[in-house]
Amino acid sequence: MKRISLIIVIFLLTTSMAQAYVSNSSHYRIQVDSINVGGATSSSADYGVSDTVGEIATGDLTGTSYKVKAGYQAMLLSSISITAPADSTLSPSIDGVTGGTATGELDWKVTTDNSAGYTLALKASTNPALKSGSDSFADYTPAGAIPDFTWTVAASAAEFGFSPEGTDVASRYLDDGASTCGTGSTQTTDRCWDAFSTSNVTVASSNTGNSPSGATTAVKLQATSGSGVITNQGTYTATIVATALAQ
Repeated sequence: MKRISLIIVIFLLTTSMAQAYVSNSSHYRIQVDSINVGGATSSSADYGVSDTVGEIATGDLTGTSYKVKAGYQAMLLSSISITAPADSTLSPSIDGVTGGTATGELDWKVTTDNSAGYTLALKASTNPALKSGSDSFADYTPAGAIPDFTWTVAASAAEFGFSPEGTDVASRYLDDGASTCGTGSTQTTDRCWDAFSTSNVTVASSNTGNSPSGATTAVKLQATSGSGVITNQGTYTATIVATALAQ
């Protein structure tokens, strides 16, 4: 038997607003400050107010390489984070002569306090994504412009693809509950299969913040070597880059 092992390697990126600080010691850190002639913090059972008096040079400034929100009241900072799942080994191993299917899963959790939400995108570092030296599995080929409702690989092919699931999954991966993806609001388990690309593909997004609970997107992985193709023995790997962006 010619056994084939499939390993998915993960690389993460997050993008958010830079958050420096203006003063610190071993006991404290001041995130921001302002020059003014007065200020106060007021509160009641129904509200809380922090204000300043006499600030100068406030407002928004932008350039080709920067964006500044100047002034205490303009100090709207946000943060975003993404989990780092362990590398995934698809199972079972595939016989290179008789063929077979191996599956796995990777979960990414994105947490942000950004009021406009976030996007989560995936891409592969190579084309095709799953390779072993000069050998490879082709990227999955949906029948049309939208993902395939049912995973389908010809007997003469060896292909690798994915399907995301989660509370914020992109509309491209929702289905009508019957046979069609890219429409409706249903997430039928193990449906809507797509191909990785070397360009980012948005798999999840939200237009609201979700801190502190966050939102998890589970990405189902699948590779099939058809019974009519000989796939060379080896360890095939794919490096997947996950990028979380604050909207």
